[in-house]
Amino acid sequence: MEEKNPESLKERMWRIVFEAETPLGKCFDVILLWAIVLSVAAVSLESVDSIRKQYGDLLKIAEWGFTILFTVEYISRIILVRRPLRYIVSFYGIVDLLSCLPTYLAILLPGAHSLMVIRILRLLRMFRVLKMVGHVRGGETIMRGLMQSRAKIFVFFFTVFLFSVLAGTLMYLVESGVEGTHFTNIPISIYYAIVSITTVGYGDMVALTTIGKMLTAIYVLTGYAIIAVPTGIVTSELLRSHLGDPTSEACPGCGVHGHLADAKFCRKCGDKLN
Repeated sequence: MEEKNPESLKERMWRIVFEAETPLGKCFDVILLWAIVLSVAAVSLESVDSIRKQYGDLLKIAEWGFTILFTVEYISRIILVRRPLRYIVSFYGIVDLLSCLPTYLAILLPGAHSLMVIRILRLLRMFRVLKMVGHVRGGETIMRGLMQSRAKIFVFFFTVFLFSVLAGTLMYLVESGVEGTHFTNIPISIYYAIVSITTVGYGDMVALTTIGKMLTAIYVLTGYAIIAVPTGIVTSELLRSHLGDPTSEACPGCGVHGHLADAKFCRKCGDKLN
């Protein structure tokens, strides 16, 4: 009996960290998501001069607290998963690692601190927590009405928002050091990215550097390409309508989600599912 206790404890911890079906697992993910949101907000606010001068020390303490939390969580996932390397090289594994590194890199590399906004990619986990895995791959078709497709539309706009935050942060890194720049903080840079991606183009602020102008052109072209996404979502739903809805069950080997309800083995690494 004593030999089984460590294994059973590890299994219970794995269900809490990787699964969202149990109350503790869902609570863990919701707390983690709030920590991600607050950490991204702290990084954005710190780029505003007036806020940094008044609350700079408090924001730095909060940032180190979030970084330690995410580091412990990342290490825990590596320890609990059956195949650590599979998790480390997976999309979420790489994102989890990148969410921790900028704080440590900022000690050696000035400017790396702003890269912590990449943590917003971790919010993609919310689709699993809210049991919206089905909507990530598709969901109710738009042809069934706008109200029936509100979850899918939310996913689409949320994805565009994630891209806008990353695009704005990149513009801030490129333009912030130029004399006469309008990109004085990350929120204003995100505003510029949204205006460019939506092809609105108010003209109240412009890129001054060559790299910034090239990025702006890419954002505008990307905005035109995004128009085709809703059509692709509907087409994908029509083609996959005969398949069952994916579950939020995680593979014990690599931690990947999105398996069909009757799946016996992982769709990525081939490990047997619980």
